[in-house]
Amino acid sequence: MAARIFDDKDSQKDDTVGLPMSNTATETASMRDVSIASSRSSAIDEPKWPRTWRAYACWLGCFFLMFNSWGLVNAYGTFSSYYVGHSLRDVDQLQLNLIGSTQSFLVLLFSAPVGRLLDAGHFRYVIGTGAFLVPFGMFMLSIAHPTTEDSPANFSHIWVTQGFVVGLGMACYFVTSSQVAATWFPNHKSLAVGVVACGASVAGVVYPTMTRYLVDAMGFNNAVRLVATLVAITSAYSLIFSTPNPAHAHPKPQSYRKLKTWIDTEAFGNKSFCWFTAAVTFLFFGFYPVFFNLEEWAAVSGYGTRDGTRVPVKIVSSTNNPLQTFWLLTIMNGASTIGRLTFSAFGDKTGALNMHIGSQIISSLLVLILWVLAGSTTAAIAFCVLFGMTSGAVIGLPPASMGNILNCTYNTPETKAIGHSKLGQWTGMMYSVAAVPALAGPVIAGHLVTVYSNYITVQAWSGANLMVSAACMLVARWYLPCCDGERVGTKIAKLMGKHVEASEEKVKEREGGNESDTDVEFANVTSQATTCVPSRFVSRQTSDEKVDALRRGAVLGSDRNV
Repeated sequence: MAARIFDDKDSQKDDTVGLPMSNTATETASMRDVSIASSRSSAIDEPKWPRTWRAYACWLGCFFLMFNSWGLVNAYGTFSSYYVGHSLRDVDQLQLNLIGSTQSFLVLLFSAPVGRLLDAGHFRYVIGTGAFLVPFGMFMLSIAHPTTEDSPANFSHIWVTQGFVVGLGMACYFVTSSQVAATWFPNHKSLAVGVVACGASVAGVVYPTMTRYLVDAMGFNNAVRLVATLVAITSAYSLIFSTPNPAHAHPKPQSYRKLKTWIDTEAFGNKSFCWFTAAVTFLFFGFYPVFFNLEEWAAVSGYGTRDGTRVPVKIVSSTNNPLQTFWLLTIMNGASTIGRLTFSAFGDKTGALNMHIGSQIISSLLVLILWVLAGSTTAAIAFCVLFGMTSGAVIGLPPASMGNILNCTYNTPETKAIGHSKLGQWTGMMYSVAAVPALAGPVIAGHLVTVYSNYITVQAWSGANLMVSAACMLVARWYLPCCDGERVGTKIAKLMGKHVEASEEKVKEREGGNESDTDVEFANVTSQATTCVPSRFVSRQTSDEKVDALRRGAVLGSDRNV
């Protein structure tokens, strides 16, 4: 025994000598990811809500980033309504929509590079660029626009200042707002992003109302200068306080000249990412035509009034008491705040993508049914309230839904950090793909109004695209696992399998009713009898008989030999 133990020790010693590097920790990329994941998971598990004031100051700063990006886009309908009645009354509706759609196009087009720069930690440069361009573009708009109310304006000057310059600055704000806020609230990511998204809807209330009353009080140019001042103040606050969580990892690329630095090809192999990107593409085809054409639809339908002379469509007489059209856009944006908060709060419990699908389906039905059939001012207000609530979730949840897809894709402790690090890049890629539809959607809607002189074309165009978007979201959800790790298809197959088994048992019961009583009694007896199963161990009786036989055989053999 001692010799055996000694041999074992020698063998272990030889193994140690033969593998001198087995006990040495070698640092690899996977180990670095694991270490980052462990530190990230420990940071996530500590508090459910951050305990530092920096998190909430950053939250407000990100709110202002959204306030000055999509908030100004949502408020463009008021500017368009002023242009069509005054300084750009001779310009086609297609061109008027082009100004707002250019803003949307630039915001989405640069989402991918902005997201990658944020992942690398260059948030100061990104926010600083936007803090200069957005106020600068608004101030230049007040200079490019004519001073007198009825003087014609140069369309290209307004497009360059309000559409291009302001749009470039918005592109620096949009992805930054959700991505930076999400680093502070990993356990309440949907709610954090939802509160940030409320900045767009709040701005959609503040900017149209502010612009409308200031235009009446001091003229368009001075109104725009005051709007630009508010933009500058809130942008300065965001530049100071919108900083990500210091514990958040910022993996910097080896080279910014490589294509893989800006485009993660792994995302295109993820079916959920591809289908959800398609869903967001159709979403922007049909979403902003509603906001850009709402006031003009109300004006020509007799449900609202506005200043100015020219309207592209013949006004329909109405017996209702109309209200000023900018109030409809204000009501829609105000209701959007409720939808963003409500759906986002439930998104942390039920899944952001699930809430996104539900709100998308409801929004498409509201456009196709309620907006088309709205025949009074009351119905128009009801549409603005209901669509505003669901549309707030529709436009505010894509970053949270993408985070949901990443969490389901990288769902192990070792890969969770990878999912966190890809959030900005995947979200930016998704929005960049949707940039062209965001530009073309409102332009197509404006062209349809010009050609057919009827807003039913806009309603059908928007509703159909929103419905297709909901269908693509359902397919994206199909490829994602549920909370227990099983996919939707597997759960449905199991449910169908249980149904088939239940039906087979019922068939057997029906067939068993034709059997004789003796067969039933025999089945009961056999079911109660001991079960005989093959075994590799022989029974005691069989072994004793074999031993006796071997003994007799051995005795007979010895007699023969003798």
